[in-house]
Amino acid sequence: MEKNGGNKSGTNRVSAKRRMQALGLVYILLLTGIAVPKAEGAEKGGVACAAESLDVAEKAKDQKAEDQKAEDQKTERKKAEGGETAEAPCIALTFDDGPSTAYTPVLLDGLKERGVHATFFLIGKNIEQGDNADIVKRMYEEGHLIGNHTYSHVEITKLDDESAYKEISRTNELIEGITGARVEFMRPPFGSWQKELEARVQVIPVMWTVDPLDWATENVDEIVNKVVTEVEENDMILLHDCYDSSVKAALRIIDLLQAEGYRFVTADELITG
Repeated sequence: MEKNGGNKSGTNRVSAKRRMQALGLVYILLLTGIAVPKAEGAEKGGVACAAESLDVAEKAKDQKAEDQKAEDQKTERKKAEGGETAEAPCIALTFDDGPSTAYTPVLLDGLKERGVHATFFLIGKNIEQGDNADIVKRMYEEGHLIGNHTYSHVEITKLDDESAYKEISRTNELIEGITGARVEFMRPPFGSWQKELEARVQVIPVMWTVDPLDWATENVDEIVNKVVTEVEENDMILLHDCYDSSVKAALRIIDLLQAEGYRFVTADELITG
């Protein structure tokens, strides 16, 4: 009895063990069956989200490029219509000691061809020579600024007040008699100016910032190189229209500096802003 009972008990233990193993296997399979699909689903979902994010980024990039292209086209249209232009640095080209019968008309032709307006400070006694009054008239009609450089090119600080006044007023009268416009600016010879004269003659003295000393050389290249290497925005360039080399240099200077983006204006535009 004891032996048979022991066998039955052992059989029961084996069966129970096998049932537990079977249940454990089922449990493991169930877990595996649930986890794997979830893992696969998560992986697929992550890839899908990454792909979607990349697609959105690409679309945003494309849209930004399209917007920039449209803006660039709009800007170009405005520039073409004159509604928006880059502000070019301004400089003034000024000429002393004219007019010259031989060289000033050549300079005027070159300025007109290039669409440039310059400033001319005239000597009174030169205006009275030959047909130079016609040159002065042409200067004015073509939009150049005309100023005073005294009647006889004298250093007015070495004159008494009355003589200095006459040097300026006499030249003003000559210019105004030709152009019909009041003279507002003058360049005192040698840069020497009497402050006390301003109220009496009512002119504004105009000096310079770039001086290639063109009167001291006939070397065109030297004049050109000195100006183009020194010039900066708002500079006032001093030349003379009574020398062939200076006129040739002036036209080359214009060509070179226009190519660099400079815009030539008259002296009053720099002074008054």
